[in-house]
Formats: sequence, C-alpha cells, structure tokens
Amino acid sequence: MSTPTPPFLSREYRIEWGQCDPAGIVFAPRYMDMFAESSVLLFEAAGLPKKRDMLREMGVAGFPLVDLSARFLKPASYGDVVTIEADAPVFGNSSFTIAHRIRLGDALCVEGTEKRVWTIREKDGSGPLKAARVPDDVRARFASG
Repeated sequence: MSTPTPPFLSREYRIEWGQCDPAGIVFAPRYMDMFAESSVLLFEAAGLPKKRDMLREMGVAGFPLVDLSARFLKPASYGDVVTIEADAPVFGNSSFTIAHRIRLGDALCVEGTEKRVWTIREKDGSGPLKAARVPDDVRARFASG
C-alpha cells in the first residue's frame, strides 16, 4: 500500500456569514467558490505570478471551468475554521484537473474535482478564446521531485 501524497496547497479558511443558507450551514455553491480560489492560489504556490500578472505576462486568457463534481459529506457552519486542500493538477494537453478537499478538524466535509482548460485568445490576443497546450514550464512546477 502506497503512502498518500500530501496536498500541494493547504490553507485555513473561516466560514463567513454570507456563505451560509438560512439553516446556518454553508450553501453548497459557496464551496465551489472556495475550490476556484484554491485553484488560483495553487498556481501561485507553485511559483507562478498572481493571476492578474499571469494573464498579462504569460499570454494566457484564463483557465475556465469545464467540468465540476463534488460530494458533500458533513456540513460546515458560520465561524467554523476549515482546512481547504488542493492537489497538484493532473494535466492533459490543454486541460488540467484539480482535486479539492475541505475538512473540519479530522472530518471530511466536501471533496470534489475541477477540470479547467488553459485558454489563449486568437488573433494577437484580441480574438475569441481557444484551448492551448498547458506550457511545459507550468507543468514542470508541479512535477514530483
């Protein structure tokens, strides 16, 4: 049996009042917001520029979400401090998939995956979006050493 790989990114996060539904628990779509922000922070943790700078400096238009899945196992509530974990991306050609987990103490609250596509703009940066291969230097930042 192999030892599980630790998450590439782990951060504490306090649940805010506006993220909760009338029952006082996190409204499910707010978890997707947490996943999305962790995806951005994951790239920063790998040593890439902040997203705004990455878009400008690397010629990428963004990495839109094309698929999402989640399992909700235990609720979190206002004021809870959860741990949000994100694994290193698994790369396809132009796409990458990131696994996320949200824990409250030792309990797993939510687990899910996001599939995103590396996109550029056609015609010198002013045209429509199109998928592009994730650059090798980006991939290398997540390679296990």
